[in-house]
Amino acid sequence: MSRVQLALNVSDLKEAIDFYSKLFGTTPAKVQPGYANFAIADPPLKLVLMEHAESRGSGVGGALNHLGVEVMDPAEVADASRRLAGEGLDTLDQTETTCCFAVQDKVWVEDPDGAPWEVYTVLADAPAETGIAGDGTCCAATTTGAAACC
Repeated sequence: MSRVQLALNVSDLKEAIDFYSKLFGTTPAKVQPGYANFAIADPPLKLVLMEHAESRGSGVGGALNHLGVEVMDPAEVADASRRLAGEGLDTLDQTETTCCFAVQDKVWVEDPDGAPWEVYTVLADAPAETGIAGDGTCCAATTTGAAACC
């Protein structure tokens, strides 16, 4: 089996575990002081949370733009939005929004440290210049409704 691993620095492990348990609908596979990991089946992901920055190793700090889970159709986005809101998370729904060279339906949430997560589906291709900031980065919305870069 193959899966992507995503290791994140977090400022409060308990808050992060609560958020990611809600986001992915599962509990951690392992929890140790300052550390937790999730073995998520769908989507296939090994999510590692590290509470202490010195645990990061050689990774570049501050390089994260946003994170996402791509789903197959708009109904899955709507289901995710209802589920996340039902878990008490602040959500921002966007339908037929243009970003990152594509027209997408998506719902945004933020983790306890403010990292934006989107659950999205691609509806169609879009021109390269649409939805992209002047520096070439993709616009990530926040749950307050403001775009992070546009």
